Amino acid sequence: MRNKFITTVAVALGVAFLMTGCTKKADQSAEGAAVEQSKELTMYCALPETEIPSYLEAFKKDTGITVNFVRLSAGEILSKIQVEKNNPQASIWYGGNCDSFIAAANKDLLEPYRSPELANIPENYQDPIGNWSPVYVGALAFAVDKDWFATKGLEYPHSWADLLKPEFEGQISMAHPGSSGTAYTILATMVQMLGEEEAMTYMGELNKNIRQYTKSGSAPPKNVGLGEAAIGLAFSHDCLKPAVQGYPVEVSFADDGTGYEIGAIALIKNGPEEEVESAKKFIDWVLSKKGQDVYSTNSSFRLPVNSNAVVPEGAINISDLPVIDYDFLWAGENRTRLIEKFTEVIAAKENLK
Repeated sequence: MRNKFITTVAVALGVAFLMTGCTKKADQSAEGAAVEQSKELTMYCALPETEIPSYLEAFKKDTGITVNFVRLSAGEILSKIQVEKNNPQASIWYGGNCDSFIAAANKDLLEPYRSPELANIPENYQDPIGNWSPVYVGALAFAVDKDWFATKGLEYPHSWADLLKPEFEGQISMAHPGSSGTAYTILATMVQMLGEEEAMTYMGELNKNIRQYTKSGSAPPKNVGLGEAAIGLAFSHDCLKPAVQGYPVEVSFADDGTGYEIGAIALIKNGPEEEVESAKKFIDWVLSKKGQDVYSTNSSFRLPVNSNAVVPEGAINISDLPVIDYDFLWAGENRTRLIEKFTEVIAAKENLK
């Protein structure tokens, strides 16, 4: 009986040891699976499609990680990640004004992450919570067709009021705030400068001179370069590009004040688990001097936020412009309401190009 008891205990202990060993191996395996990350990354990007590869190729060269992207305007990305909230299909949102990211954070669509590279970036550009990180800055500007103006004998617009002149009827290209973060910045700038009711009146008057609303905020300067409009409203970095591509485009600014953007990047909440660490590496890289220096080699004219990065030749520093004290938090919190009002009162989103 005693021998039977000892044998039973020994078997039980052996099974327990075996189970413990299996559990330990399973735990180690689980830990390994958590650490093992995909060498591919999925991104929604609001930068111009021709510009995006310059960053992704440089990142892959440095890290071996391949980034697959879908190009959408900032407003479209916000709508897409909201629809996909319960089953996110991408890990990163890259590009677009931070007020769109603030709106996304308010809807619990972003995963906070504070990169160590933020130590090299001015605090006034940063989100204190870390829902998003700054990647570039740029002011609103007017791209103008210098040949058209020379033929007409007209002066370039130098104020927001100038855009309402009857001689510009059907000659202004602008994106729609419902799809474009750039265009929403224009709308929010007007509201902050004039007050909401006066701003909506202004946008209604401006609408008379709009040739067509585009989906993308970077499209208006391209339209000017192609002779499809005399004036394009966009950020200065996008307004500068057609000139270096050989088009007769110059840039002017509103002397009475202009808004600006803090371009951003963020992790999408509950994105693919196997991409999390690679996504953080991409954010770290984009914020680093090496990542920010790409602006000086790809003719993007974006102003870097990393204090150690090279400023692209020809880029226009916002410190040299009469930028307003743009309230990004307010703009993000009021985004949906203002866009709905614009769409209802000024212009619907149908047939955007």
